[in-house]
Amino acid sequence: MNYDLLSSIGLELSQNEKQQFDKYIAIFKNYNSHTNLISKNDEKVLFEKHIYDSLAFNLFAKKYKIPENIMDIGTGGGFPSVPVSLIFKNTKIYAVDSTSKKINFINEVKKQLNIENIMPVVSRIEELPEENKTSFDVVTSRALGTLSLLLEYAIPYLKVGGYFVAYKSVDSDNELMTAKNAMKVLHAELIDVIEYKLPLEINFCRKLLIFKKIADTPFQYPRKYNIIKNNPL
Repeated sequence: MNYDLLSSIGLELSQNEKQQFDKYIAIFKNYNSHTNLISKNDEKVLFEKHIYDSLAFNLFAKKYKIPENIMDIGTGGGFPSVPVSLIFKNTKIYAVDSTSKKINFINEVKKQLNIENIMPVVSRIEELPEENKTSFDVVTSRALGTLSLLLEYAIPYLKVGGYFVAYKSVDSDNELMTAKNAMKVLHAELIDVIEYKLPLEINFCRKLLIFKKIADTPFQYPRKYNIIKNNPL
């Protein structure tokens, strides 16, 4: 695995970290052989498309801060939660997904690699306990839904002054336009866009959209998914 590619996003792995990622990749591929986490085609570019992309979080951390805690919503097979947990060992990461088989996988990785700072949680975002609201320095999401939906899920769980880091394709301008009302209602503002490229054969540009929570979010958010779907912000 060519870990030197990570220098483009400001990372240089130690030998121990490289060994951890080698083990993680082996566990992932073995699990994916019997439980579908990603497609077989995506598995061929697991590092370049999923792990590298997840670790682009470092571009945010270098520019702003390394958070004490993160909630990764819709973490799926652990992106970005697992790769981030292996690098930012002093950050507590709550990996949330409603699909048990995916959280079971993260629990398996946690056990086999002895990752102490990741806490996998099976839950829909809007069904998390109330005490989780306004608790997190950073919320991340990589592949969950439209930006207006993501904002409604993410912003209520941030502390005022906290950041939502949304992984998006380079063509996200339309989503930003339609999310303006959500930003207003939820008291969030877009403060930065960080662009980078994945090391794939086809030029694959990505963005981290950085939102900051500027005031308390009204208590009724996030709403149930079917309400959001029928009446998006």
